[in-house]
Amino acid sequence: MDVSIILVNYKSCQLVLNCIESIYRQTVQHSFEIILVDNDSNDDCEKIVLAKYPKVRFLSLDYNAGFARANNAGIEISSGEYILLLNPDTIVLDGAIDKSIRLLKQHPEAVGCGVQLLNSDGSNQISGAYFIKGRLNILLLLPYLGKLIRYFGYRFNSTVPSVQNISGTAEVDWIVGAYMMVRRSVLKKSGLLDNDFFMYAEEIEWCGRLRRFGKLLLFAEPKVLHLWGGSGTEHFGNMENGNSNSLWSKKGTQILVSYILSVRKQYGIGWFLLMVGIHIFEIPVFFFCLFFEKIMNVGKATYKWKNISDYCKTIAILLQYFLKMLSNKPYFYKVK
Repeated sequence: MDVSIILVNYKSCQLVLNCIESIYRQTVQHSFEIILVDNDSNDDCEKIVLAKYPKVRFLSLDYNAGFARANNAGIEISSGEYILLLNPDTIVLDGAIDKSIRLLKQHPEAVGCGVQLLNSDGSNQISGAYFIKGRLNILLLLPYLGKLIRYFGYRFNSTVPSVQNISGTAEVDWIVGAYMMVRRSVLKKSGLLDNDFFMYAEEIEWCGRLRRFGKLLLFAEPKVLHLWGGSGTEHFGNMENGNSNSLWSKKGTQILVSYILSVRKQYGIGWFLLMVGIHIFEIPVFFFCLFFEKIMNVGKATYKWKNISDYCKTIAILLQYFLKMLSNKPYFYKVK
């Protein structure tokens, strides 16, 4: 078997069907197996998918295990020389899987690769990125301190870490998990994804381990449409899908917890404490900046008073996990 394709589903059956159809239509040069891991969707997806694609291997979990654990479950029963993590909200274009395998064979120094991801309108989407020491780019999500950091970043012409337009072949530090192909041979050394993560940042932490054993490349030629409408939308709700940057939504809280967890695992206690401290310091900054905007009538206030209250709740949830993260003992960081 050339490649094992792992799809993780949570109540997104139609997207899964569209994705699988594109795999069969566009992958003709290499043998493949599709392993569909279902995160306890409690629907008829297994029956619907297997009726149309009986060769798909369906693995049903008895709880919503999120991204890392579900992909690991699929990897553990797979047999391909290459492993492809593929989001169900993707459409494979122009033989992208065949091209990825061929290009990886031409680059034996690489342990994994990604491709040029596209938005629904055909424009380029962020496909990978470079590490910023201590993951300081996380601070850009902060309501007011984030704006200040962004201002100084532009002022001093700081390098943008995200890679949106791939030129030929680009070596990166991490690859967006919507499409990520790795060699099976490296997994014995790097390990699988970290089971502590529920959703978000798990591929970033994993890439940090993978790249110790070889390069991670982005290829411009293979292209995959990424629709941003998969399991995360179903879990957090459609109303929050476009609101991931607000740290007071349920989705934003999960993103923050996962990102801070990745800092602890990748950069250690010092950077972890610094990042938590800055997020706590944002509370008085948030209050005084919003107070100034509203009371002094300086332009239109960006936020509402309720946003401060909800942000404090997010930080309270983060602090509930503080000692667990500090100890770095196994724990499932799924925000309820």
